[in-house]
Amino acid sequence: MRAFRLALAAGGLALGAVAYRIQIDHVHSPWQRAAATVAIGWVFLGTGLFAWARRPGNRVGFLMIAAGYALLLRQLRYRDEAILFTVFFAIGDLWYVLVGHAALAYPSGHVRGRTEHALVRVGYAAVLILPLAVLLFYNGSRPLLFFHLNAPKSLLLVDADDHVVTVLQKTLIAVYAVIGAAFIALVARKLVLATPRARRMLLPLTIAAVAIALRALFECVRTFFSTSVANDYLFWWQIVALLTLPIALLAGLLRARLARASVGDLVVSLERTPTYALRDALARTLGDETLQLAFWLPERGVYVDADGRRVDLPATRDRTVTPLEHDGRRIAALIHDPSLEDEPQLVDAAGAAARLALENARLNAEVTAQLTAVKESRARIVAAGDRERRRIERDIHDGAQQRLVALALELRGAQRRLGLREDEGAGAVLTAAVSELQIAVEELRELARGVHPTILSEAGLGGALEALADRTPLVVAIDDATRGRMPPEVEATAYFVACEALANVVKHARATRATIGAERRNGLLVLGISDDGVGGARPIEGSGLHGLADRVEALGGQLTIETAAGGGTQVRAEIPCAS
Repeated sequence: MRAFRLALAAGGLALGAVAYRIQIDHVHSPWQRAAATVAIGWVFLGTGLFAWARRPGNRVGFLMIAAGYALLLRQLRYRDEAILFTVFFAIGDLWYVLVGHAALAYPSGHVRGRTEHALVRVGYAAVLILPLAVLLFYNGSRPLLFFHLNAPKSLLLVDADDHVVTVLQKTLIAVYAVIGAAFIALVARKLVLATPRARRMLLPLTIAAVAIALRALFECVRTFFSTSVANDYLFWWQIVALLTLPIALLAGLLRARLARASVGDLVVSLERTPTYALRDALARTLGDETLQLAFWLPERGVYVDADGRRVDLPATRDRTVTPLEHDGRRIAALIHDPSLEDEPQLVDAAGAAARLALENARLNAEVTAQLTAVKESRARIVAAGDRERRRIERDIHDGAQQRLVALALELRGAQRRLGLREDEGAGAVLTAAVSELQIAVEELRELARGVHPTILSEAGLGGALEALADRTPLVVAIDDATRGRMPPEVEATAYFVACEALANVVKHARATRATIGAERRNGLLVLGISDDGVGGARPIEGSGLHGLADRVEALGGQLTIETAAGGGTQVRAEIPCAS
């Protein structure tokens, strides 16, 4: 294969020299134009050979070689020999379609999409059929429009007709212009719809569109207007674009190879990359800032991110999923830009390099997911407990308490009726019974208030704290700046923290005054209870404050106690309160 590539290179060099002499001797072009035409052919040929050697399985390199040869062979039609004119006039325009084909096949080597396939087929048909139709009527009596010099008689001549030849040539130029415009529109559409990563890769298509647009405009101007100034400018602009195109195609094809070389840097960097930065390291190596990393948890049968949150793999065409395995086991999945499908070796190499780090990251994600599940279950337990408290409070209020109140009223009525008969013994018994019933009702009310105060549901945290301060046998100042309602579990937790803290102040602090402050700050409910007592409080395991600390932490919050002997105590709770 290497010998064949060397033969192609040698043949291209020799053919370029022949093409240069034809441009000078037969077309009478200035040496600059002749050299520029040959240079385009050599650049396409050289970059195509290099791309083919580096990526033999990719057709873009082969198409670039074919385009270079087609351009150089095209110059043979300017010779005086009828056979050379006929053959290379018939196939000389293949070079235009080969350039467009190479651009559309970049970077995978395959043209994708029905529209692209249709455009390529129409292009090949046009450059083969229309020149052949011209040859059927051309007898060499007049110069061809885009030759500007006499040519030999066509060997395929059927019926000489200069008018038909002129019409067919103009039709050929118009058809080429339409195909070029369709190509440009297609490239523009691909660029608009492409992802940022794919748009960077499609730079060669943009250059190809410019080159083809300039070429089509050049041929139209030369055929229909023949303005020399416009010809000069358009000619050199298209030369620059056509020289840049194969270089850009080659750079794009080799970019993936160079990126695979950077996988070695990834291996080195992973040694000092923390687990949480693994995604960023892979994104840099793959050149895709939109990359997502999902870890497989076999016990749960789901993918999660580094924070343990569930990840649903996308099923849309604008994202691609590449599973990563180790010893036949799924460990992770990369969710990335679809343009990486054209570089599977790069993705595989990056995944292989990061396999150990991915396994460690998967284990960390699994632990994080378990912790998240525990936190969620604790929060659900707290919420379920609050619902049960409210249910019990309603049952007490609407059930036993109401019955006792009704019974007390009936006894009061009976007492009044007996009082009329002056039955002092029965009256005393009824009076004692009513008193006991009133005590029982008050105890039930206190019990219900301890389970879940009705005012908390009706008036919110501020109203419940005010009622709590009124029942507390010392001066309690309230500073409520919460402004509005919060989730029920947050209000209930804050209320019971205040209840327990004030109960401890009354029992142990020997204080004369206490203060309750509540405010929202950066998505948190900050609750503080302070006193001027003797201090020294600490949350002993099994105490009320210790249990409340667990409840606060279940909601993602934190409970702290600051106290010093003789300096009073401050209980502070910070609870997330976003709705």
